[in-house]
Amino acid sequence: GIGLDFTACTILPTLKDGTPLCELEKYQNQAHAFAKLWKHHAAQPQADRVNELAKKQSKDWLARYGGIISSEWLIPKALEIVENAPEIYEAADYIIEASDWLPWILSGELRRNSCAAGYKDNWHKEDGDIDSNFLNDLNPKLGNLYDEKLAAQVTPAGTKIAGLNPKWAKKLGLKEGIAIGAGIIDAHAALLGGGISSQNQMFMIMGTSSCQLLMSDKEVLAEGISGVVEDGIVPGLFAYEAGQAGVGDIFAWFANTQVPSEYQQEAKEQKISIHELLSNKASKLKAGESGLLALDWLNGCRTPLVDAELSGLVMGLTLSTKPEEIYRALIEATAFGNRLIIENFEEQAIEIERIVSGGGLTKNSFLMQIYADILQREIEVAGSKQPSALGAAMLAAVAAGKYANLKQAIANMSPKPEKIYYPNLKNKNSYNSLYAEYKNLVNYFGKQSKLMKTLRGLKNST
Repeated sequence: GIGLDFTACTILPTLKDGTPLCELEKYQNQAHAFAKLWKHHAAQPQADRVNELAKKQSKDWLARYGGIISSEWLIPKALEIVENAPEIYEAADYIIEASDWLPWILSGELRRNSCAAGYKDNWHKEDGDIDSNFLNDLNPKLGNLYDEKLAAQVTPAGTKIAGLNPKWAKKLGLKEGIAIGAGIIDAHAALLGGGISSQNQMFMIMGTSSCQLLMSDKEVLAEGISGVVEDGIVPGLFAYEAGQAGVGDIFAWFANTQVPSEYQQEAKEQKISIHELLSNKASKLKAGESGLLALDWLNGCRTPLVDAELSGLVMGLTLSTKPEEIYRALIEATAFGNRLIIENFEEQAIEIERIVSGGGLTKNSFLMQIYADILQREIEVAGSKQPSALGAAMLAAVAAGKYANLKQAIANMSPKPEKIYYPNLKNKNSYNSLYAEYKNLVNYFGKQSKLMKTLRGLKNST
């Protein structure tokens, strides 16, 4: 079988046969004809209007997404196309999730997977899609979004859609008719690959950004989350999502643009990466020794504030501040952001009994120990180096009939944890003090002050 995962919400305008509009010569210079990746945040003004109208009309579905719709999701992005490139919207027969487009072109059958449909497209298992009247109120041209441009059956991830068609069987050198399963979001596939199939266990996928996922047998309409979706990952359970829009990208930005040349030369001489050098130097510092505290919003705040227009901050800088001190403060900030997400879940009666992590950042043992210390919890590292790929393979196995369901696939295909990080209790008091100040910064800059948005507005207006 073939299982597929993709970043979301990544949408693509296509013709009826699946041809992306960006492949047509007449649209090759039109930006809105191309895929809009998950990290496309230009639709924030549209997202603000969606949220404002939904609150004004007291729409119940808004509560399933923590009370706020993200600029990363389908409706704001589609509305952005309607308003900025109406000819693209009209020319598109479909505006489809990439995680649905790939299975479609491989099999010839179009289905919407329940994972992306629920988390990014605002679909609900019982209520279906958002009504067209609401879309019409946003913009009359948007009213046909679900009825026409997303007109396909919603199918749980891993359900067989059809077989591999002759065209792609020949291109890929595979057997025609191989089972194609409905897609899934990449981070959500990683939960499966991390060996989680039951409730109250959180999976943290840690890469350029982060995503925190867990499942429960109950639906809680919690504030400050990215969504709760029945059948969102494993059929029969409600799956919750939260996340941070920048993690590894923050460290990469700092290492690539803010580190002096002598550090780069030192890393080269030691034949290690600049991240290894910074981690080695930062590991010699005690918790709180840098005198720095940062906000991890360099790519906006996904949860719990759901605001792409917030920005990063480092406090405590002096003329004696060293690069490794800033690097450590940025790592600590992302861990504080993670703790904020976990506490937000638990304060709303969504229990977390176990944490498993996966993704590229888990290779950094210094970072992982900081996370364990700040979260004050054990963190298991998934046994698979590629949990998203393994999760997609599990979907393939279920679609092909190798296993009756995902729980069986997980039980038979997921390896044991590679490592467990335990919190260092010596750092508890220092990190509790820093975390209390972190929350003060979140409340002030995220909820009270307009300073960050004022600065962004000045930048955008010049």
